[in-house]
Amino acid sequence: MEISGPGLNRLVVALTGASGMPYARELFAYLQGRPELEVHVISSPAAEQVLRLEEDLSVAGLVGPRAILHDVNNFAAPLASGSFLARALVVIPCTMGTLAGIAQGISLNLIHRTADVFLKERRPVLLVVRETPLNRIHLNNMLLATDAGATIFPAMPGFYHRPRDLRDLARNFVGRILDHLGLEHDLTRRWGEGE
Repeated sequence: MEISGPGLNRLVVALTGASGMPYARELFAYLQGRPELEVHVISSPAAEQVLRLEEDLSVAGLVGPRAILHDVNNFAAPLASGSFLARALVVIPCTMGTLAGIAQGISLNLIHRTADVFLKERRPVLLVVRETPLNRIHLNNMLLATDAGATIFPAMPGFYHRPRDLRDLARNFVGRILDHLGLEHDLTRRWGEGE
């Protein structure tokens, strides 16, 4: 389904308890500079713990004052309905448990339900999975999610751009996500360009 009107300027971002909050930090730094985008956020309790451990931030501190926060247990939120239009859902970082819930269609919380809604409505769902090594269950769930229409976007940054630090590494990776979403940016050093 082609999204137009207010949905084109809406983005849903879900945070779960996997390691990888520097990626989320760089995504929200970008989004805070795009006031025309309406950003909806869902965060799991585990994400809040990991965010404090990795970035020493609260969810409110990460997402900024314009983001619209939704309680992870609120199934009455607009995001739980197919009538809610948005450009995409990005789960960053995505735990293997969240991947499993999405892949199996088990709506235990608003993150799972929102993904289920986006998949049934054929809207983009990007799952920034973060785990290593991967077992057969993880791999099967990635295949199931892909078959349902999700894009598996493993937190595997490239090094060809010779990152100077972790922030540079995370910014380049987030640029790849933004490319996939069709959002203009200057975060990525592109292969063979600007040398």
